[in-house]
Amino acid sequence: MTTVVKVGGARAVDPEGTIADVAALTGEGEDCVVVHGGSTAVDETLERLGEEPEYVETPKGVVGRFTDERTMETFEMVLPGKLNTDLTASLRKTGVDAVGLSGVDGGLLTGPRKSAVKVVEDGKTKIRRGEHSGKIESVNADLLTGLLDDGYTPVVTVPMLADDGTPVNADADRAAAAVAGALGATLVVLTDVPGVLADPDDPGTLIGQVRAPDELARVESAAEGFMGKKVMAATEALDGGAASVVVADANAPDPVLAALDGDGTHFAPGAIETEAEVDA
Repeated sequence: MTTVVKVGGARAVDPEGTIADVAALTGEGEDCVVVHGGSTAVDETLERLGEEPEYVETPKGVVGRFTDERTMETFEMVLPGKLNTDLTASLRKTGVDAVGLSGVDGGLLTGPRKSAVKVVEDGKTKIRRGEHSGKIESVNADLLTGLLDDGYTPVVTVPMLADDGTPVNADADRAAAAVAGALGATLVVLTDVPGVLADPDDPGTLIGQVRAPDELARVESAAEGFMGKKVMAATEALDGGAASVVVADANAPDPVLAALDGDGTHFAPGAIETEAEVDA
């Protein structure tokens, strides 16, 4: 079974434990794909360039970045440039035969571009134009499986390649979901909290299992802000064919191994309704 590990780009996330666990898994002959974001580094670079990072809320209450042209240029510099290179080098230091890829390389992540998005401002839904983002609809799984079969560990990041041939931004959690679905893998989404919490202010309210649609509805109601994207990614991964999904703490001891062993919030395929169930 392949494990796709998504490590976040938040300032509070330390990747050292993830790197050690990927080295342990690959050392035992397990296949791993690492997917990373880089929101903090992008924001910091924008600020150094005199730009203000902009986040918006969708009508569904999901918070995400608005990617204008300047922000897109920064993404291309930071994610497939410095962050992907640094993470790939760190993995190689531990003996992992890591290969860095962006979604553009080999047409790894492709789909239509979104040039406008619906956002909520002052309680009203508005259309914002000038967006440089896209929706991943296709994953070049052959590229990944070819690398895995040859003993390499792919290290994947956005941008994706839009259908008009231009690189555009995509959410890294949802990119990891697309990869996990295409590979039929287990997805481990690491973040700066223990998992999905019934009360976001109380770490003791961790929701451990999501096995049925009613439990998923509870989790979707509990997820606030950026956690909403992670729950969305979990459902997309399962819908795409992933074996299971875990949202867990990146800063826990042995974070990937602990997540695979039961820590965090576990989403089972039964959490999503199939088309047959909906039609019935």
